[in-house]
Amino acid sequence: MSHEARVIRTGVSSAGPAVPPPVTVASSSAGSEVELVDGGYFRSCAGMLKVAQMISLLIGFISVNNSPWTDYSAYSFFQIVTMCDLVMILFFYIMHIFRVYRKLTCVSWPLAEFLHYLIGTILLLIGSIVAASKSYNITGLVAGATFGFLATILCVISMWSSYKVSCITQSSSK
Repeated sequence: MSHEARVIRTGVSSAGPAVPPPVTVASSSAGSEVELVDGGYFRSCAGMLKVAQMISLLIGFISVNNSPWTDYSAYSFFQIVTMCDLVMILFFYIMHIFRVYRKLTCVSWPLAEFLHYLIGTILLLIGSIVAASKSYNITGLVAGATFGFLATILCVISMWSSYKVSCITQSSSK
């Protein structure tokens, strides 16, 4: 006797009969490229916010990296946090652009992104505070800490907007 889990899909939900999606036919090879890449995400508020975060993190990292350090542990922590945040934001940006989240449905992508922003923002805030307190008015270190704070603010805005969108989506679906 087989005990495999089966999924039964129906065309009708509790809200009523399902409406089939409109059929579109791609007449050229450009149509398949449009399906692969989400061009609207480049121009969306969330996409531009991610680009602004990545730029501010990169500028903060370069500013600290090219300055004379006064405290090795503080600035190495700041550099590690900025690079980890930059890589993770780039990862989620690529996930949205190429619509990978539609293919990998076993992961709750909104939750994963929210948790990344929550943990990354806290670590970035701690790193920026420590970097600012140990800068001793060296311009590169002050600039790095300033861009760290800017990236922290942008991460909070992104986290707030993703939470707000998910709450609106959940409450309107009832």
